[in-house]
Amino acid sequence: MPIENIPEIYIKDDNKNPDVFVYDFKMVSDVVKSKVNLSMNMFSFLQVGKKQVHFAGTSVAVNRDQSLLLKKGNWLWTELLDTEAEYYCKLLFFSEKVLKNFLEKHTKNNITVKEESPYFTIKNDAYISSYLNSLSAINEIPMALNENLLAIKFEELMLYLLQKYGQKFEFYLHSLIIEKSSPFKKIIESKIHSNLKLEEIAFLCNMSLSTFKRHFIKEYNVSPGKWLQDKRLNKAKELLEENTSTPSDIYLDFGYNNLSNFSTAFKNKFGVSPNQIVNQKQTHFSS
Repeated sequence: MPIENIPEIYIKDDNKNPDVFVYDFKMVSDVVKSKVNLSMNMFSFLQVGKKQVHFAGTSVAVNRDQSLLLKKGNWLWTELLDTEAEYYCKLLFFSEKVLKNFLEKHTKNNITVKEESPYFTIKNDAYISSYLNSLSAINEIPMALNENLLAIKFEELMLYLLQKYGQKFEFYLHSLIIEKSSPFKKIIESKIHSNLKLEEIAFLCNMSLSTFKRHFIKEYNVSPGKWLQDKRLNKAKELLEENTSTPSDIYLDFGYNNLSNFSTAFKNKFGVSPNQIVNQKQTHFSS
């Protein structure tokens, strides 16, 4: 799957590098784990549909009741239709320049950020709805005036969110301008129990697949495929032994395309099939 460079693919004029940019993203079919190189921090105001984003160390899922502020970086996006036939998300991008100007003007500059996150979740309310309507109205006016108004609208939104979320939001904004790379092991170990493929985990680490494999073997002295399979099968066995899941419930969650492949890998590792684990537990409980 090709990497999408966002917002560059949405900007019609190649010579333009706007500090604040709005784009109405719409689609009529699901997109699962598309690779996105996000070069600007971005608000994602979901209007219709469902959205999930995989980051280097975590993931988040939202519906139309929530919006996201996303840190720039390499992420995997899943965007799904809901009951309607169209997915619609209003995106608001902003440069580090306008963010720094805002922080200098409206916040304390001696803040020490102890914790970083690639996203901030915003609860949608009447103000957010009204704000999005005003952004739509701005799109109808000439470009020169549009840019000036968007700069003002950006400041308005940030002031509102500062008032709504206080110090928590202030700290988050400061974290957006701190350059710190995520430790390799932290990323890997946060994805042990996901269904992401090696290629997708490599992308989140900002590496090619071949570089990722070399780096992995250097860190763990084993191939990433074998290491992840062992970790995931151990977790699957644990879930089956707890009698909270069946094999058909969990095989997709651990990266297997079908139940047969999962059962074969499971039996090769443990000497018994997943169903035998479940049946043993059920026999134990009924006796």
